[in-house]
Amino acid sequence: MTLPSTYADRNCSLARTLEVVGERWTLMIVRDAFFGVTRFGDFAAELGIPRAVLTSRLKSLVQEGVLTREGDAPGGVEYRLTAKGIALWPALRAFMNWGDEFYSPAGAKRTFRHDQDAGLIDQDGRCQECGTVVRVPEIRIERGPGFEPTESDPVSEAITTSRRLLEPVTAARTPAPAAG
Repeated sequence: MTLPSTYADRNCSLARTLEVVGERWTLMIVRDAFFGVTRFGDFAAELGIPRAVLTSRLKSLVQEGVLTREGDAPGGVEYRLTAKGIALWPALRAFMNWGDEFYSPAGAKRTFRHDQDAGLIDQDGRCQECGTVVRVPEIRIERGPGFEPTESDPVSEAITTSRRLLEPVTAARTPAPAAG
């Protein structure tokens, strides 16, 4: 039996969640938003996503309240995660943990540390140094032992340097037309 094309009328939280973030490009956009990508052109460059698809996904994420679209930023439109979007971090991190375990034999692609004390953050989001559950803005992302650089563009460079999650990428301010 084929699945219906929409789950909006279904009484299942997972089905409704998949309607919003259950598509590959959407999760990659959300991931990059956590890594600090905020501009349309930077998402396009980092992900290699067709511009029409990116426009559609960004519009949907804004409509669902996962991202905000801020047009008054110097230099153009920026997309930022809302509280609803930030609440996706545990699920996104769980997917990354799973991928590291089964598809990264050299180890985690990225490691996450508590910015306050540099303690590694475990799979439950707890700092191994101080024992607290670390809030997203206090998480520092670093290259892990399994990291393999693939790109040398300014966006890729910026998001793979040691930095806090949600900290906007500033090294890649390339002019790109706003869409969406």
